[in-house]
Amino acid sequence: MEKRPFSGPKSRDGARRSKPDRAFDKPRPKRRRDDDDGRPDNQRDGKEDGAPARPLSTMPGVEARRTVLEILDRVSEGATLDDAIARTRPFAHLEGPDRNFARLLATVTLRRRGAIDHMIGNWLDRPLPKKSARVMDILRIAAAQLLILETPPHAAVATSVELANERGETGGYASLINAIARKIADAGTGAFEKIPARTDTPSWMWRAWERSYGPHGAKAIAEAHRSTPPLDLTFKPSANLDEWAARFAEAGHEAAHIAPATLRLARASDVKALPGYEDGAWWVQDIAASLPVRLMGDVAGKTVFDLCAAPGGKTLQLASAGANVTAVDKSGTRMERVSENLLRTKLTAKIVEDDALRFKPQEKADMILLDAPCTATGTIRRHPDIPWSKGETALSALAELQGKMIDHAVKNLLKPGGLLVYCVCSLQREEGEAQAKAALTRHSSLERIAVAADEIGGLEKAVTRDGDLRTLPSMLAGKGGMDGFFAARFRLNG
Repeated sequence: MEKRPFSGPKSRDGARRSKPDRAFDKPRPKRRRDDDDGRPDNQRDGKEDGAPARPLSTMPGVEARRTVLEILDRVSEGATLDDAIARTRPFAHLEGPDRNFARLLATVTLRRRGAIDHMIGNWLDRPLPKKSARVMDILRIAAAQLLILETPPHAAVATSVELANERGETGGYASLINAIARKIADAGTGAFEKIPARTDTPSWMWRAWERSYGPHGAKAIAEAHRSTPPLDLTFKPSANLDEWAARFAEAGHEAAHIAPATLRLARASDVKALPGYEDGAWWVQDIAASLPVRLMGDVAGKTVFDLCAAPGGKTLQLASAGANVTAVDKSGTRMERVSENLLRTKLTAKIVEDDALRFKPQEKADMILLDAPCTATGTIRRHPDIPWSKGETALSALAELQGKMIDHAVKNLLKPGGLLVYCVCSLQREEGEAQAKAALTRHSSLERIAVAADEIGGLEKAVTRDGDLRTLPSMLAGKGGMDGFFAARFRLNG
């Protein structure tokens, strides 16, 4: 009799669904961390879960996979992938190909985690106990290598077994890991490629996207999230993009001119090695993220507050267009990055480390760009940790915060007659369309200024019925897609 996978009930299309929502609302309990030199806990205290200490494997390739295992631990506890990598010290000890492999393996494991879990579930009679969550991560790492990265089966299987044998809590599952990894290798990629795109999407997100964009729209978004995104570079207004495209071609990088100030590269392993980086000619910014600033029109000589400014792409846009920019963000670490990019690009802006809700300048602004904190579901293709590190419970709290930020900007920061552009990199209507509607209800002095397609490069489908901006990852599909963004433009009358 065929075994039923543990990965959950069937969806409408007949595919079995994983159950990630529980992980959203209840992050995995923190485990004891590896030492800075990469030693597992059982090397430090002599035992773990009552098992004798095991030597650290020296098999080639295990160190990189051990690092990925710790990165996945941190993501399950709520960290972003970037933060998890930065805080995983063994990653800094990796060099060259091992370092690149670890980052890639962690990324694809998260990007396709739902489908990977579905495949693993085909050979599990029942879910693993919660205390064995690390076993599941080892299986995910093995499956990602076999199904996505096309790692030779002997290497993927052997290193996974070695990884399991390093710890008492996972050593008892080494035979199971070996058996399932071999079955996945024997099954090949055919069955994996047939798994519906929605399997990689938590059910609460999928339901919300179906309500907002319809079944076909939700499917298109989920399919876009499966692909590795291209690299978009925003240039200063004076740049000749045809000349820059030629320079990139000479360096071996095909660059497509997809917007007035944007070149798109298929990929780049080392951004700092690209032409123009040291000269500060450009900065990395998805085309969708560059659109809200365009809605502000001519900003030259205007006083502009960029609220929640980090990591600073929009600050650089405003400064390069001649605005007198004050960049505000409460994260000192992230604002250091903004300062570094301003220095590199030879642009000027005032940096203020402060909570946007407490920010009270001596003079009000002519224009405000409020890029509010959000679930960031529009950036999943670039940040595949989001489905597994954020949950539905965070949505209501973020929506409340966004409303307060709009109110503070309108009441305390913007001059009469001034312009407010509110934006979020979210696909959730509660953070976008609903916020714009609620702001107009609360503030009779606000007037919506409709967006015209020619302001955003002719993207007619990105203009909503109400005249707001709404991009989806499925837009520009033939050119590599784009992030999901919402923006609304208001004028403060009176």
